[in-house]
Amino acid sequence: MRILSPFVMVVVILMMSAFAKSQTLPAPDAITDPKLITSKSDARVEKSLSIEKLYMTRQVGGSTWSPDGWSPNGKTVAFVSNLSGRNNLWLVASEGGWPMQLTVSDQRQTSPTWSPDGKWIAYMSDYDGDEQWDIFLVSPKTGQVVNLTNTREIAEESPAWSPDGRYLAYMVKPKTSSVFEIDVYDTVLRDVKHLTTGTAKDRMNVAPIWSKDGKFIVYTQEQSKGTDSNVFLVEVASAQSTLLTPHDGERTYSANDVSPDGKSVLITSNAGDGYDNVGLLDIASKKIRWLTQDKWEISGESFSPDGKFLTYNANVDGNTDIYLFDIDSGKAHALPLPKGVNFTAGRPSPFTRDNSHLLCYHTGPTAPGDLLVYALAESKSHQLTHSLVGGVRSEDMVEPQLVHYPSKDNKWTISAFVYVPYNLPRNGEHPAIVYVHGGPTAQTMNTFNRFVQYMANQGYIVIAPNYRGSTGYGKEFQQANLFDMGGGDLQDVLAAADWIKQTGYVDPKKLILMGGSYGGYMTMMGVTKAPELWAAGVPIVPFVNWFTEIQNEDPVLQQSDLATMGDPEKNKALYEDRSPINFVDKIKAPLYLLAGGNDPRCPKEEAQQVVDAVKKRGGVVEYKVYENEGHGFSKVENQIDAYKRVADFLKAHVPPADCSCSLNE
Repeated sequence: MRILSPFVMVVVILMMSAFAKSQTLPAPDAITDPKLITSKSDARVEKSLSIEKLYMTRQVGGSTWSPDGWSPNGKTVAFVSNLSGRNNLWLVASEGGWPMQLTVSDQRQTSPTWSPDGKWIAYMSDYDGDEQWDIFLVSPKTGQVVNLTNTREIAEESPAWSPDGRYLAYMVKPKTSSVFEIDVYDTVLRDVKHLTTGTAKDRMNVAPIWSKDGKFIVYTQEQSKGTDSNVFLVEVASAQSTLLTPHDGERTYSANDVSPDGKSVLITSNAGDGYDNVGLLDIASKKIRWLTQDKWEISGESFSPDGKFLTYNANVDGNTDIYLFDIDSGKAHALPLPKGVNFTAGRPSPFTRDNSHLLCYHTGPTAPGDLLVYALAESKSHQLTHSLVGGVRSEDMVEPQLVHYPSKDNKWTISAFVYVPYNLPRNGEHPAIVYVHGGPTAQTMNTFNRFVQYMANQGYIVIAPNYRGSTGYGKEFQQANLFDMGGGDLQDVLAAADWIKQTGYVDPKKLILMGGSYGGYMTMMGVTKAPELWAAGVPIVPFVNWFTEIQNEDPVLQQSDLATMGDPEKNKALYEDRSPINFVDKIKAPLYLLAGGNDPRCPKEEAQQVVDAVKKRGGVVEYKVYENEGHGFSKVENQIDAYKRVADFLKAHVPPADCSCSLNE
């Protein structure tokens, strides 16, 4: 819900379908008895992690291959990284080596994609986090930068080159609109053609994908509620769109790639069994050949350039693997990559043109995200980027334990990751953080979390639940909080607190609730609806008042909130009950709130309401606004400042059991 362009995944149950043999992915072992949670002993582990060093570990974002085919002396990867403290574009040789900074800007950049002739790299950049994206071009040879769209009141996103390199397709949305349309820019004539127009205000067209002959584009049309979507094909010459996924009822269909021969579309859909699976949609017949039939979240990715293989991603309870699928034989195998979260990288394709190598992205609980180059013939990979910095040792960081616990209403099994510090005595004296993800249609994955690792290193247990409404566990679970935001999902978060208290490690008077975005909202709901439970709360970029949030947020999110909470007048009682600002007088825990000055999703005025109300009644509240940031913080100095403030606040109000920490360290 707090995600402007979620690119909801997607295919059609009424169509005739051919099923490949389903690959049943085994469920991982999960702890269900809190007494089985353990702290590992390791005398080598040091309480040496610092906020400053953890946030100086590099972040690696979008990437793209140079178009010259694999060659030991010529192949280059462009990628986004905050090596300089800003998310700028960098170049690195495909065999590895020292990267070269390509763009130098105070503003964040994302979604790079190399033109087919190699002359330009297109990317997106906004202004101090306001999400009013423009599309830029940069020359990889000279570093010359051109603002292609230059429209401050219109956002352009997801640039995609035509195969001949003449045209750029992208999503476009005026600031006051709730609708994304698809435009095409002619780089020769320098004019714009609208491929879609007049889309209903509760729909948006996303993720344009070119056919290899450049004659048509496939895109996904999403509905604001997030429960229904379709795949369309639009002819570039005529701008005529054709629906490829007609269906009854609410089902999601999304396009991932177009086959090299232009005859089929790789899609992701929950239409088969209520779980995202992948299939091949034949454009002519609109029939689907299902490639997977599993009860985990399977997402389509890309075709190989020769059309013999494709890749998809399997998310099994927060760990993901990349699968290479042989289209003729119907056989798939997982790439031998480290445990954690793996997916293919590179726009528009992770494959080199000669089908020999794949660009992949890996992150794990003790490893920041990095790019890998995987050689298909040798089944081996080498690490391309290196995000750790000196003094941040993987062995000092915690591997989380996967746990399952029943929801309070016994309708669901809730999955969570639990981080237990090393060398912790089971004496019931330790603080614990319930760390709530945003979205809510998102998921806590087995990835690198700088703040969580710091707090675990300092002696805090952390439990991160995937409450109802999260992705990763099927359609029914994901939609279980519709018209009940802050209801059953909050109970799942409170159940996480109850569960972690039973481990024998935790002091029940030292519970902390913390989260960002929708997780910030859940934090405010928790400290108002269950005030006796918490020793401190940290709402980060939250919203707190459904009425003012809908009035002031980006129009895309406005449509989403109306679709998932109902009409504010008809459902006024629900809106009032689920707005924590109405219950500030119940708060007992000290709070620390963070906000971004240009946040279009949860405007800073939401957090300000809480600060004013708590101060008025004499409560304890601290507040920091980063005026040059948006929904979350991208500038490294702001990340360090924000999370050092939070860590110091928590150590002061809810100190670790041994309290060897110092507020001045």
